[in-house]
Amino acid sequence: MHYAPGWVPPRARLEPTAVWSLVMGLFGLGPAALVLAVVAFRRLASRHTRGRGLAIAGAVLGVLGTVALAVGVSVAVLTMMATRPLPADVPAAREARAQQLVTGNCVLSVPADGRVDNVRVVPCAEPHEAQVVTEFSFAPDAVWPGQQSADARVARACVLDTDEVAAGVRTVTWSPTERSWEDGDRVGLCLAVLDGGGVTGSFLDGTAQVP
Repeated sequence: MHYAPGWVPPRARLEPTAVWSLVMGLFGLGPAALVLAVVAFRRLASRHTRGRGLAIAGAVLGVLGTVALAVGVSVAVLTMMATRPLPADVPAAREARAQQLVTGNCVLSVPADGRVDNVRVVPCAEPHEAQVVTEFSFAPDAVWPGQQSADARVARACVLDTDEVAAGVRTVTWSPTERSWEDGDRVGLCLAVLDGGGVTGSFLDGTAQVP
């Protein structure tokens, strides 16, 4: 083929899907960027367009964005599962966060004084040391009252009857901490506790059997 002096072949057209792949990647839309990058690579080969570098950049951003999205969704799901309230009487023993406990839950053993994170929750028909008998809910828009004040407010909701007191049952309160308060925790728990355990049944319906 003969080219006349001064004549050059026209420049190949820029592949639009390559451009959009990069744009989607820059906006953090990883899956869309990745799909567009795949389409762009196919069109670059079939249409002889240009923009391979843009498609590569879009693919890289697409992969990173998709991985970040997957991690974020996984964390959100795990967080939701870790904070979802338990049924009042669990069907089988399980580990749970203190924030998941509700009135009626039976706890295998009470941790030492201090911050409470995870506890072992068991069916109330099985031997246990404690049971959540009362909940105290702070107002959703309440201001952090301080740890001592929070403890006192929850403690006022803890009341045992004379038979329980005579049997050696005592109360333990678990209040929100300043840290959990910042995360939205507004519920305090009152537990009826028999040191040494061995309680079966529930204090709430009168079926509790104290050894």
